Parts: sequence; structure tokens; C-alpha cells
Amino acid sequence: MAQGTVQVTHTGTSRWRRRTGEYASLAAALEAAGDGDVLTVAPGTYRENLVLRRAVTLRGPDGAPGSVRIAPADGVPLTLRASATVQALQLEGQDPTAPALLIEDGTPELLDLRVTTRSASGLEVRGAARPTVRRCTVDNPAGVGIAVLDGAGGVFEECEVVAAGQSGVSVRGGGHPRLERCRVHHTSGAGISVTGEGSGLEALGCEVYEIRGSGLQVSGRASAHLTDSVVHRTSADGVTLDTDAVLTLSDCDIHDVPENAVDLRSRSVLTLTRSAVRRFGRNGLSVWDPGTRVDANQCEIHDSTGDYPAVWVSDGATAVLDSCRVREVPDALFVLDRGSRVDVVDSDLTQVRNTAVSVSDGAVAQLDDCRIREASTGAWFRDHGSGGTLAGCVIDAVQTGVIVTKGADPVVERCTISGPAEAGVYVSAEGRGTFTGCRVSGSGGYGFHVMDGCRTTLRRCRTERCARGGYELGTDGPVREECAGDESALATGTAVGPAATATAPARVPGAAVLPGAPGAPGATGPGGPPGDARDRPAPGAPAGATVPAPGPSPAPGAAPGRPVREAGDVLGELDALVGLESVKREVRSLINMIEVGRKRQEAGLKAASVRRHLVFTGSPGTGKTTVARLYGEILAALGVLERGHLVEVSRVDLVGEHIGSTAIRTQEAFERARGGVLFVDEAYALSPEDSGRDFGREAIDTLVKLMEDHREAVVVIVAGYTDEMARFLTVNPGVASRFSRTITFGDYAAGELLRIVEQQAEEHEYRLGEGTADALLAYFAAVPRGPAFGNGRTARQTFEAMVERHAGRVAGLTEVSTDDLTLLYPDDLPALP
Repeated sequence: MAQGTVQVTHTGTSRWRRRTGEYASLAAALEAAGDGDVLTVAPGTYRENLVLRRAVTLRGPDGAPGSVRIAPADGVPLTLRASATVQALQLEGQDPTAPALLIEDGTPELLDLRVTTRSASGLEVRGAARPTVRRCTVDNPAGVGIAVLDGAGGVFEECEVVAAGQSGVSVRGGGHPRLERCRVHHTSGAGISVTGEGSGLEALGCEVYEIRGSGLQVSGRASAHLTDSVVHRTSADGVTLDTDAVLTLSDCDIHDVPENAVDLRSRSVLTLTRSAVRRFGRNGLSVWDPGTRVDANQCEIHDSTGDYPAVWVSDGATAVLDSCRVREVPDALFVLDRGSRVDVVDSDLTQVRNTAVSVSDGAVAQLDDCRIREASTGAWFRDHGSGGTLAGCVIDAVQTGVIVTKGADPVVERCTISGPAEAGVYVSAEGRGTFTGCRVSGSGGYGFHVMDGCRTTLRRCRTERCARGGYELGTDGPVREECAGDESALATGTAVGPAATATAPARVPGAAVLPGAPGAPGATGPGGPPGDARDRPAPGAPAGATVPAPGPSPAPGAAPGRPVREAGDVLGELDALVGLESVKREVRSLINMIEVGRKRQEAGLKAASVRRHLVFTGSPGTGKTTVARLYGEILAALGVLERGHLVEVSRVDLVGEHIGSTAIRTQEAFERARGGVLFVDEAYALSPEDSGRDFGREAIDTLVKLMEDHREAVVVIVAGYTDEMARFLTVNPGVASRFSRTITFGDYAAGELLRIVEQQAEEHEYRLGEGTADALLAYFAAVPRGPAFGNGRTARQTFEAMVERHAGRVAGLTEVSTDDLTLLYPDDLPALP
């Protein structure tokens, strides 16, 4: 039953036909109205289901928005089947199975409507309908906001979906609407969903935000074109394309997305022009599957908030970046899998925490006239079948310019690498590659460092001001043609060893040698800046060693800025450690085997092969890390390791969060440890009992392969609790076979913990007062030996607690003596944990 009245102004071609009537219900007014009539509805609530079959105007009173409510108990409140005009009404649906506003035919015009419902859809357009909808609001927390179906179209201007239980705007079945300056937010499905063959959407100046799902989803052969639009603050991907979807984004901004900013797969195609992708949690562009393609022109991808590559291309997909900028990301471009390809032209890759361009598993990358700055690695071609071309690129302010490993075979031409902290170009593990017309200047390591067995060709290359030499080339593989530089350190094939430092390097005729460079007068050896471990040749590999200057030479394996101690001094420090008698015996036995083997080799005798990798088992605080550090120093003093430094890592340092990143992290940790010891603490965490699809397995496999490929370069020690390490070695037999022995670190006895406290007290100029030693023995005997027991750490923490309690006691004295300041008494002991 209607509330209020309906005033109908009947119009015609002649003025005498104009007349006005009032009706008690909307249905009666509509029955009396003809085409062109205007129905002005008085304020009130009308419980009627209206159907407009004529081209009339239905409107609320001026200046009273929302005062007319069409709210039937069930069914569709308003259905349009003609080119009518509806203005300033509020439509309220009560039926969960029916839309609140249904447009089935004609070209109606809807102005300033508010649709509120809890139904399958708020506003639904079907069939041949082509409405124009302006300044309308849809609030439907139970279903779709606006649905355009079955070939329907229409224009939506300045409309807003304020809530939707499913998609904010859903286009399917060949629908093709146009949205202008619309806003879609607070939906529980996709902000905008376009699906099905023939379905399409065009949006201009729109905003999609606060979405519990993807901001824009295009799938099933549908297409969309967004211009000057923004997608942000979604809970899933910003934009998703699937199954032959086609999308064009022009002058758009996608930002503050916790997952992928744009994810496309299954032969979908994205064209991205003058758009920004920023503040994303996973990939900026995630491109999968054969036939899937991204073309980005004049775009910016930056400010990643996660630990994933900005552009990920895999499984045979293709990405093209032209005049783009990628910056402030963990990795810039990551392309993997045979058939995958990235083409980058005239683009900038800057402020990259790890690798700017990573190519693996048979993928291809082509970079032309690009600029790479402030990255850990400029470009890394990782394995067999991976390749591509770098042409006319500039790589500046990186750790390493180009890395080629494991049979990868790129072409690098006319590229300039300036100021790398380590090598300009580093090739190892049977990497290949052809470098033509390239220049490396200002390197902190070598200009070109190519290891043994790498079939790399250098043609017309040049090096300038490289700290360790221009060219360090191994034997059996590398080819150098018409190359030059202002310094040179070519390999002679002499093995690294005690006599290697007296072997002068070969020189290229006519090549100048800088003072202080390898081979120059006064050079003291192959030293480089700290942290240059990656570029140092592995022991046993050919080295460009130099003639030492007069005066004492550094010991073999000396780390830059840190002289290697004599083996006897380091062994003395090992012997001075409290307890660990069985550990000391094991280490001495192993050192004796290594040293005697070296002497037998020097005498021309066969030496037993000694694997130097170790397993340390035991509880925390038993000295495993300390012994690992001393072990590395001893091996350096014996000339077995080049530097002897310790790099300590755990699962978090090796295992990444996405496919491929674990291998990268593990390789980088191994490279940091080159010439020293890689200490993997809590190694069993790499192989949890409920591993499933855990990436720890990838870290183990990568580490085993690196240990095999670089047997002499790094000593690996894996450590952890005794039982857990036993399980780790049992389920990973490939790991167990690489280690020579297991050394068990037992828990400290009470007397040994007392000795640690006594050492701490002597070091800090304290003394134990009368009865304190006995009190400490009793204290350590009573300390619970559960999982929280820290062995040596417990002793140190006990001493620190005693010093703190001593300070509180002495601070209250008005006069203090030396004894007061130094003596620790039983009362200073803390309470038992």
C-alpha cells in the first residue's frame, strides 16, 4: 500500500493537452502515464513492485534526496523495460534471490539513485539494455554490487559501490559496460570481475580499494581497458588475469597490495602504459605459462614491501619492458624455465637489494641500452640453457656486474661496468658466455674473473683501474682476443700453494701495470678490499700470483687487513678453551692428517684424501661456533684455505619464500664463505620432519652441489642438537657422504662452568671471595639441565648477574676498598632459574 501521493504531469505536442493528476499509488500513476510523462513521487515508503514499460520520468521531489523509498516485501522493487528516466529514489530490496534494480531493455537514464539491499545483486542489467547511470550508489553486503549480463551494456558515471558481499562490479555473458569516474570499495569478492568470451569493460578515472579479494579480475577470454584508474588496498592480488584474458592499463596506479600487484597466466595478455606498480608484497608483475605476455611501456615498478622479485616470468611466459623504471626492490627481473623470455629496452633497474636480472632453468633475457645501478649483482645467468643478450648496457655501483655459472651461455656486448665492489664479470662452475667490446673500470676485485673449465670468450674488452687485476683467467677453457687494459693479472697455471706467491704473472704485451696492482713493482700479493671473497681463486685453481715486494710476505690465505696467525698460536687458543677434551683431540687428529698430507705432496708422494667438512653436534653454548672459527684459522695458517674467515648462517639465511630464491640465497652465502668456513647452525631445520613442500630441501641440494663443484674453496660445518642432527644425516644421505667426521660437544660439568666464571672474573679484574667457588659449584650442580640450559652461556650469564648484584651491594657503601670493588661473594649469586 502506498504512502503519499504521485503527481503525474501528462505532456503532449499541444499545450492544451498538458494536465496534471494525483494518484494514490505508483502502480496507478504508471498505468495512467504515457510516453514522455513525468511522475513526481511524494516523500514516503512505497511497498510496490514497479515495472516501467513506457518512456516516462519517475522522480522524487526536488531537494529531498532519499525521501522516497521503494521497498516491497519481496521480488524486484524496480524493473525497467523502456527508455525511461528514474531520478532521486531509494530502492530497497528484501528478497535475497532478486536484484533491487533490474534493467532489461531500452536506454533508460538513472540519476541520483541509492540502492540498498541484501540480495544476489544490487543493480542488474541484462540483454539489450543500454542504460546511462549517473551518481548512483549501491550497497549490497550480501551479493554483487552491479551486474552487467547477457550482452548488456551501458554507461556508469560517478557511481559508487559502497559495499558488496561478492564482486563490486560483475560483467559476464558478453556484457560490456563503460565506467567513468566510479568508485568500488569494501567488497568481499573482486572489486571488478569481467569473465567469459565476449565480455568486456572500459573504465576511465575509476578507483577500486578496500577489497577482500583481487581489485580487478579478468578471465575466460574476457577483455578490459582501464585508463587513469587506481587499484589499491586489496587483500589478494591487485589485478588477476586468467585463461586468455586481455587487459590494457593506461595511466593507472596499482599500489598497497599485499600479494602480487598483477598476476597473469594461461595465455593472458596485458598491455601496461604509463602506469605505476608500487608497494606490493609479492611480485609487481607475475607472469606464468606459455602464451602469456606483458608489454609495459613507460611504467614504474617500485617500493616492494616483501622479499620477492619485482617482475617474475616463468613457465614459458614473455615480458617486454620498454622505457620502464624498476627500483627499490629485492630482485628486479627474475625469468626462469625454458621458453620464458624477458625483453627490456631503454630501462632503469636501480636500488636492487639482490640481483637486478636473474636468468635460470633455460630462460632467456634480452636487455638493450639499459642502466643497472646500486644492486648486489647486475645480471646473473645461472645454469645450462639460460642465456640471452646484454647489449649497450651500463652497470654501475654494484657488488658484481655479471655472473655466469653452471653452463649458462649469454652474449654480452658493448656493456660498461663501473665501480663494482668485487669482480666486474665472474664466471664459474663451467659457465660460458661471449663478451665483446665490454669495459670494466674501478673494480674492487678483478675486471674479468673466469675460473678453470669455463669456455668463456672475451673479445676486444678493456679494463681500467681494477684493484686485483684486469683479467684473472683459469686454464682449459677461457679465450681472450684483442683485449687490453691498464693492468693485467693473467693466470699462469701455477697452483696455489706456499710457492705460488713467488711466481710472476704472465703479462699481455703492451699492457701497462698500475703501481700496487698484481704484478707491479712493490705489489705485495693478490690482496683486495675486504669482502672480495667471491673473486678470489679457490685453492688448487690457477692463480695470477705476484712477486712479493721486499719485506715479510703475508701468510698464505691472509685475509685483507687481517694477518693470519701461526697455526701454533691458534692451536694454543684451542687448548686454552675450558673442557672439550674430546673435541680438541678430534680437531688435532684432523689437522695432523691435513698437514702430513700436504708434506707428502711436497715430497712427491701420494697423500690420502681428507675431507675437511665436519658435523658438530651438541647442546647450545658448548663452543661449536668458537671451535669452527679456530678451525678455519688453522686451515688458513696451513695454506689449505685462502682466508679462513667464518660465515655463520641458519635456515633463515638460506631458505627463501618463493621458487628459486632459496638457491640464490644459498649460493650467495657460499660465495661469502669462499676461502673460509661456512657454518650452518641448526642445520636440521633445513629438513623438518613435516617438510611437505618446504624449500629447505632446495637449500640442501644446492649446498651439496656447491660442495662438490668447489671442493677446495670452502669448508662446510653443519651443527645442531645431537639427536636432530642424527636424523638430519639419516634422511639426507647425500649430505652425510660429504662430511669426514662428526664431532660431539658434550655438556659442561659443574667444575668446567666454574672455570669459565673464574676466567671471566680474571678478564674483568674481579676475584672470587672466600666460599664463592664452593657456592658456584653447588649452584651449577643444581641448575636444571633442560632445553633452556645454555652451558657456557649459562656460566657467562651467571657471572654477569653476580657483577650486577655486586654493584648493587657496593653502591650503598660510603667508603669502599679495593677488595670491596673486586671480590664476589656467595651472596652475589642469582637465584636458580
